[in-house]
Amino acid sequence: MKHLRTSLAATAAAAALAAGLAAAQAGERWDMPLAYAATNYHSENATAFAKAVTEASGGELEIVTHPSGSLFKGGEIFRAVRTGQAPIGERLISALGNENPIFEIDALPFLATSFDAARKLHEASKPALEKVLESKGVKLLYAVPWPPQGLYNKTPVTSGADMKGAKFRAYNAATSRLAELMGAVPTKIEAAELVQAFATGVADSMMSSGSTGYDRKIWEHVKYWYDVQAWLPKNMVMVNLDAWNGLNEKTQGVVLKAAADAEAAGWAKAQELADWYKEQLAANGMTIEGPSDQLRADFLKIGEQMTREWLERAGDDGKSAIEAYRKM
Repeated sequence: MKHLRTSLAATAAAAALAAGLAAAQAGERWDMPLAYAATNYHSENATAFAKAVTEASGGELEIVTHPSGSLFKGGEIFRAVRTGQAPIGERLISALGNENPIFEIDALPFLATSFDAARKLHEASKPALEKVLESKGVKLLYAVPWPPQGLYNKTPVTSGADMKGAKFRAYNAATSRLAELMGAVPTKIEAAELVQAFATGVADSMMSSGSTGYDRKIWEHVKYWYDVQAWLPKNMVMVNLDAWNGLNEKTQGVVLKAAADAEAAGWAKAQELADWYKEQLAANGMTIEGPSDQLRADFLKIGEQMTREWLERAGDDGKSAIEAYRKM
């Protein structure tokens, strides 16, 4: 019996040791909420980033993505990361305008209307963005743009006056203000609710990229898209600062390397897909046009007003970012 007890104790100790080693090898798991569909290039890029971290860290840090708002809805993700409910997540930066005006800089109409200009604006505003995020307990890892924003509408648009009374899908404070200045009626709608809103008549117009229209098969509800190239908003991937500081230096290096690669890949993919999305909208029966001279002039006027208003709210950080951008 004594031999049996000794043998059982040894077996139990070995099992406990094996379990401990397995736990150590399993490492830490981070669940990463994403607002967009798994097939959207932002989600695909985030999934590639997560896989790169998991593999390069040898499993010491495993990141698991949850697309389509399945873990947290788009409007909940930033708060979830701030409060530590999720250690990492992705969010449309300009949707956080109510948190701080600096988040809206890439959604100012006609300030940066090309990929090159958007990249310069990102670099010029990044120090201010990182400072604000840090004050909220969050660290920026990388940011990737959407293609230039165009105007979707159920009826033809030749001037700003044609937008009067339109039920305009807004996804941040800037698009709500844009709607107001056009005489449209802003309605806050997250990406996951987009199709239902257009199908039920809650919305009949929006400013968004070809990517959004393609992902949501918007041609089933809207027939016109005007390539006004209003701005290039960005999604950011951010991490809770406490979670970040809990990683060892080696793992932090792995994450930063994967983040830099993801940012480069995401910008390249957005640029590659910009024209392709327009082709797909046209192939599915939508009318794709550039803006008329009058519509362009009306939008430029609105953009100038919105930039002036933003500078009044954004203070020295906003002014410095705009000045830096215009010197590039």
